[in-house]
Amino acid sequence: MHIHILGICGTFMGGLAALAREAGHTVTGCDAGVYPPMSDQLRALGIELIEGYGVDQLALKPDVFVIGNVVSRARLANGTPKYPLMEAILDAGAPYTSGPQWLAEHVLAGRHVLAVAGTHGKTTTTSMLAWVLERAGLTPGFLVGGVPLNFGISARLGALASGQARPLFVIEADEYDTAFFDKRSKFVHYRPRTAVLNNLEFDHADIFDDLGQIERQFHHLLRTVPASGRVVVNDLEESLTRVLAQGCWSERRGFGSAVSDFRAEGDAGDFEVLQGGRGVGRVQWALSGTHNQLNALAAIAAAEHVGVTPAQACAALARFENVRRRMEVRGTVARAGGLITVYDDFAHHPTAMRTTIDGLRAQLDAAGRRADRILAAFEPRSNTMKLGTMKSQLPWALEHADRAFCHTGGLDWDAAAALAPLGERAQVAAGIDELVAQIDAAARPGDHVLCMSNGGFGGVHAKLLQRLSNR
Repeated sequence: MHIHILGICGTFMGGLAALAREAGHTVTGCDAGVYPPMSDQLRALGIELIEGYGVDQLALKPDVFVIGNVVSRARLANGTPKYPLMEAILDAGAPYTSGPQWLAEHVLAGRHVLAVAGTHGKTTTTSMLAWVLERAGLTPGFLVGGVPLNFGISARLGALASGQARPLFVIEADEYDTAFFDKRSKFVHYRPRTAVLNNLEFDHADIFDDLGQIERQFHHLLRTVPASGRVVVNDLEESLTRVLAQGCWSERRGFGSAVSDFRAEGDAGDFEVLQGGRGVGRVQWALSGTHNQLNALAAIAAAEHVGVTPAQACAALARFENVRRRMEVRGTVARAGGLITVYDDFAHHPTAMRTTIDGLRAQLDAAGRRADRILAAFEPRSNTMKLGTMKSQLPWALEHADRAFCHTGGLDWDAAAALAPLGERAQVAAGIDELVAQIDAAARPGDHVLCMSNGGFGGVHAKLLQRLSNR
């Protein structure tokens, strides 16, 4: 079929486009304000990208329009539709569906789906799990909300492996709503046989009023897991305990706590994995942070459900290369007395920001570089952060950064006031160039500049490296 995707450059919809193309469908799509890595990946696949949401695209007459959840019935200040193509689709009575529904019907049907849900770490854990299955020779399909460096692509169909009753498919399972016409969480479409509940706290303040509403959506996910399935759950999370209390009809495996089925002993970069109190493998890798240790345990427990031993999983994780935009070094600048290193990280929720900063600090301390400073630059870009719902958590999130720099463009709340508890350690800037100038003025040899955003951040990494080089 020919599918035309509205919002094609989002990480989920871009991955869906790649899967559809691999399956032999004709794929076109449109979006606005695109940025790498997804735009690069789509162009490499030869998928035609159209800028904007013009009504002229109705003339393409695809078999179905696949609608991303970026699309809405919103109107601009002058009263015209923000997404005129969507209005034309509705007026014409043209066939349309959501991305998750199209994926469920045309890709996931008949497969053993391993779904990874959680507020944080979905992309990394999904990538870990796909890599573990790949190293075990199981040729999984996957759809990840990023680009795993071990694969270099965010999605593929995979194949039926010997000894498996069904082809395996690993998917990042998002609790965000499906589309403007389907307000259920995306993950209820996926029907997993293996479901990972990695963690759960309040997020997406634009669609959820409180944590209880999100817990209810996670409960709906558990309702779709068969009795022969497995639910892998983080035992450290009280919110997930409440989710399970609402009903669980499948085999359960816990990780993380002292009494869990799977737990870890040792530092985050070198630890032993215990199952039922017995050592079953060791993970030695370059990743930092307790959060990645927990992500690893989740992947190991999920992989065991499809026949991969924990020892095999640990060996695979030793070769795991992480995901693009997860503590990715974008460049270094030599200065007399040392290097200044610039990182790119996807962290956008206060907890994720703190976890990322703490992980880098632990890594530096372990390397005997306690004197190195961390300069944290961030933009509150997610819908939740734009609303200011979590602004009071920012000082806590940035507590262990030596300096903090906030891009305030587009915010209608006072970031300077929110960051006031950090005193002179925090600065704000309305524009990217101003932010870059602030960081450049503060940076000194041995510093680590950590840029955190779930968007393109105005190309801050390249601009910063250029400015630092020119000093």
